[in-house]
Amino acid sequence: QVQLVESGGGLVQAGGSLRLSCAASRSISSINLMGWYRQGPGKQRELVATITSGVFTNYADSVKGRFAISRDNAKNTLYLQMDSLKPEDTAVYYCYARAFGDNYWGQGTQVTVSS
Repeated sequence: QVQLVESGGGLVQAGGSLRLSCAASRSISSINLMGWYRQGPGKQRELVATITSGVFTNYADSVKGRFAISRDNAKNTLYLQMDSLKPEDTAVYYCYARAFGDNYWGQGTQVTVSS
């Protein structure tokens, strides 16, 4: 099993930046797929970005060119750098890992972008 704990959310003005972190309770070097999802008010949870152990990345069209996902296996941490934030990016952001045949989720961190 693996526990995931997000941090780095907060309130930011449109055009600003935030960096989210997701600390894992064990080594992530063997976890092939990790990612970030988000759920906005009244919306379903949606994919933001994913990254494999081979550092191949995938992004939702709505965040391409603005967000960057990365992982530091030595620190057992996943990151999401979010630039040029928009009010529509307001959501609870969840860290995700696919490991040992199961899906694991963090508790989420709130990101609020004011206009």
